[in-house]
Amino acid sequence: MNRVKEYRQRAHLSQMGLAEAIGVARQTINMIENDKYNPSLALCLNLARVLNTDLNTLFWLEADTKE
Repeated sequence: MNRVKEYRQRAHLSQMGLAEAIGVARQTINMIENDKYNPSLALCLNLARVLNTDLNTLFWLEADTKE
């Protein structure tokens, strides 16, 4: 489970807005949010940068850990 959707919503971005910001298709964001696509490290880094967080928080910390 990842926290991409949570952080995208916190940033007030649509899936399309996030996709455009990092140069991927909206469907890619949808698949990442639904754990149906394993993004490359470069894509993970771009997601974290645009969503103003780090990889550990976005992908590896427990989902019920709130900031």
